[in-house]
Amino acid sequence: MDEALAIAQLKAGNIAGLQTLVEKYQVEAVQAAGLITGDRTLAEDIVQAAFLRAFEKIRGFDETRPFRPWFMRMVTNDAIKAAVRQNRQRPLPEDGDADYEMVLQQLSAQPRESEDALVREERIAGMRQAIRRLSPTQRAAVVMVYFLNMSTEDSAGQLNCAPGTLRWHLSAARARLKMLLASQEGNKEKI
Repeated sequence: MDEALAIAQLKAGNIAGLQTLVEKYQVEAVQAAGLITGDRTLAEDIVQAAFLRAFEKIRGFDETRPFRPWFMRMVTNDAIKAAVRQNRQRPLPEDGDADYEMVLQQLSAQPRESEDALVREERIAGMRQAIRRLSPTQRAAVVMVYFLNMSTEDSAGQLNCAPGTLRWHLSAARARLKMLLASQEGNKEKI
């Protein structure tokens, strides 16, 4: 079943149309929410709630527009809110996370020599730690533009900000990542 038919079914009150949308967007949505929150279980809960909310609000959805941006907006906004709450309650854990491990597996799927793979794993782990130290809004901007490959305009719309503000968030995130990664490299050289 295609997306337009699934949306038509949902608008008619038939929840069966949701299966097509879940199959198409669930993995990407969980990965995006996981990268923003740093917690896979929380990300899965966010995405599940977003699908249910999409079903509840589908009558207000304009079917002439694509579903993905509308849905991902719900997911990223909820992930940002959850990350802010999480940051207030406790710092993000420093240990590995399934979402990042999945990204690591995807990036290292092709066979490489063991030394190259080890260096790559260390770089990804360092990047993961650095991304976790960004603000939730900066993490969301990085995820939308670099992970979900959304345009600046679409990403700004998702975050309810002007494109210039999004570019500022991205610039600040890149500068902070550069500083954090350089700091990590400096610490490795001292060892």
